[in-house]
Amino acid sequence: MTRVCLVGSDDVNLRYELLSRETARDALATYDLREPFENAVGLETVSLGAAVALLNDLNWYLVRFVDEAMVLEPSVSDEEWLSRDLAAAIRDDEVGPDEAARFLKIYGLEPAVEPDESGTDERPDNSPAPDRPGDAASGDGANDDAAAADSDADPPDGPGPRRGRTDEPKRLVEPMFVTRTGDDLPEYDLRDVEETVVERVTESEFGA
Repeated sequence: MTRVCLVGSDDVNLRYELLSRETARDALATYDLREPFENAVGLETVSLGAAVALLNDLNWYLVRFVDEAMVLEPSVSDEEWLSRDLAAAIRDDEVGPDEAARFLKIYGLEPAVEPDESGTDERPDNSPAPDRPGDAASGDGANDDAAAADSDADPPDGPGPRRGRTDEPKRLVEPMFVTRTGDDLPEYDLRDVEETVVERVTESEFGA
């Protein structure tokens, strides 16, 4: 299966923006939507071609609400994502899988929220709630709108941080552009993080 990940812009709730609009909601209706990173929408498709086609269908929304659209294609790499442009180039045989590994964007990955003094996590009340395993977008507009709106709702005891969750998705931070010169990747040094996420990009994206 080929995975797709859409990372929302900082000033939007991506899941809400997608599911509150009929065209995007219809395009996503058959997929099991998850939140692999903070303010991201993830799903699985049957092939690289299907992933690229879906991104093309969602292009209007990607331009307005998405900072990064990535594809994880097992036939290319089990761990390194492809940018949307690179995924399309590989699908169209413009770039071979072996040629697609040179230019990289490496993100730091860190907790989206810091534990409070009681040892529980805090999340600002306007940030989206993570999906639970098995959640899916349905074709029922009313249900999807309600689910999307719930991600912005205040907790029962009024405005303020949500507490007590330990399954918050982590957030991608400060991408570092690097060129692969051997088997080992350069160390991410923009901030102190324990994990990183690697995205392969096209040469034009690398030089932009």
